[in-house]
Amino acid sequence: MDTPETPWYQDGLRFTCTQCGNCCTGAPGYVWVSPEEIQALAASLGLETEAFSRKFVRRVGSRYSLIERPNGECVFWKSDRGCTVYESRPVQCRTWPFWSENLETPDDWRRVRRGCPGAGQGDFFPLEAIEDAMKRTPQ
Repeated sequence: MDTPETPWYQDGLRFTCTQCGNCCTGAPGYVWVSPEEIQALAASLGLETEAFSRKFVRRVGSRYSLIERPNGECVFWKSDRGCTVYESRPVQCRTWPFWSENLETPDDWRRVRRGCPGAGQGDFFPLEAIEDAMKRTPQ
């Protein structure tokens, strides 16, 4: 009987968001949002869902992503205030840095730690919490 390989981070990892913005800025990409997340974000800003979607969401194939500024920054990132929708942020943002591509190897985690001052610091996340975050992260 095969048993799953024990991940290198089996003893858990530490992370606390410092709202540095490094994961909200940089190269262009996608912040995937579900219809439920779109509704929650719209409500948090006091907007109707349709108006919010016209202003802040783009369709990519059959999926939806938040728009970004021309420089790659998330539309909700403000350098002087941080994430302006932090309490309503999408699952993709909530599960950072516990994404599968960040945890494949210890080297991947070291790369994350170089760019994210909160990775490896602060709150302790046991294996179960990390695996739960990885399962919830949109791919």
